[in-house]
Order: sequence, then C-alpha cells, then structure tokens
Amino acid sequence: MTNLEKLEQIISEYKELEPGSLTAETTFEELELDSLDLVDMTMACEDTFGVTIELNDDLKTIGDLLDLLD
Repeated sequence: MTNLEKLEQIISEYKELEPGSLTAETTFEELELDSLDLVDMTMACEDTFGVTIELNDDLKTIGDLLDLLD
C-alpha cells in the first residue's frame, strides 16, 4: 500500500471519498475539512507513519503532506 493509499484511508474517516480520487494536487480546501478534522487527521497520520507533523500555512495539498511523510 502506497503512502497516498494510506492517506486516502485516513482521510476517508473524516470525509466521504471515491476510492482513487485523492491526488497530490488535491487541496484540503477542496476536501472541505474543518480545523478539527485537520488536527484529528494529522494525529492519525503521525500515528500511522511515525512522524511529527506541524500544521502551518505551507501545508495546503495532499502532495505537501506526502512530502512531509516521505
């Protein structure tokens, strides 16, 4: 399973997604995740990937998040 697939699985807990619809260019704004969803999703990513993620204005797309995870 790729990091994108893992991320899609995590995000699908907060937002209904079509399988395979998430791309690196998808923005969090397009996903309509509120701030609480973003914090919860970030914590789930930290647990899944074993990293620490700092939420800031540079984190706008799924690609930005994937860069941090790699």
